[in-house]
Amino acid sequence: MDQVNAKDHTILTRSEGPAAEVINPGGTAPICLVCEHASSFIPASLQHLGLSPEHRKSHAAWDIGAMDLAVELSVALNAPLVASRVSRLVYDCNRPPSAQDAIPAKSEVIEVPGNAGLSENQRAARVAEIYDPFRQTLVSTLDTFATPPAVVTIHSFTPVWHGKRREVELGFLHDADDRLATLMLAHAPRDVDARLNAPYSADDGVTHTLREHAIPRRLQNVMIEVRNDMISDASGVARFSHILGELLTTALMPQEAT
Repeated sequence: MDQVNAKDHTILTRSEGPAAEVINPGGTAPICLVCEHASSFIPASLQHLGLSPEHRKSHAAWDIGAMDLAVELSVALNAPLVASRVSRLVYDCNRPPSAQDAIPAKSEVIEVPGNAGLSENQRAARVAEIYDPFRQTLVSTLDTFATPPAVVTIHSFTPVWHGKRREVELGFLHDADDRLATLMLAHAPRDVDARLNAPYSADDGVTHTLREHAIPRRLQNVMIEVRNDMISDASGVARFSHILGELLTTALMPQEAT
């Protein structure tokens, strides 16, 4: 497949852009929701990255159900939501430009022909047109808060990974700051298999957004992972929106002096 030359083409056309959006920008809760893998959209210039229709809608392309959950949480909490509008196979906005898997040539068992053998210019174009606008949108949104907000990123994960079943249903991940993740786990409902740093941890390189945007500002933060079969329909999304809304409200409630 012919690769797109970054010098001669733009990746996103004017009608396809922007690369990121803010939902409920006037939300007043001291929480900034983030959904880096919200969309499976692949710009036309990239010719579907050489993927089959099935793979373009699989968990490799986006976090299934995560955007629905993030939007419902944004409404329930009245919190702004920063979301990517482009597939993570084009550029994974939860990875720094230095990370090779920011533009993966393979996701689990799925080969991505359109990401194989990219030149430095082609990688730079992905960064400039997808990652940089997402990053700036998140920075600008965080700058609008009068009170320092908690940064809460919403993700989903596949029930089976490399042939192994994942029993965990809800994960609270942290980087250097474990305050919010630990508090949320402590109050998680007993009928949900909730765990700390599962099915991933910072060692897997998945906490870039927290590390880039929350920790330098000393903001409370957590990366939330929900198994995608738990949020595959409206009732599942509503259930986890209620669970997570309650957990965030409880965990972020000012502690009474003792």
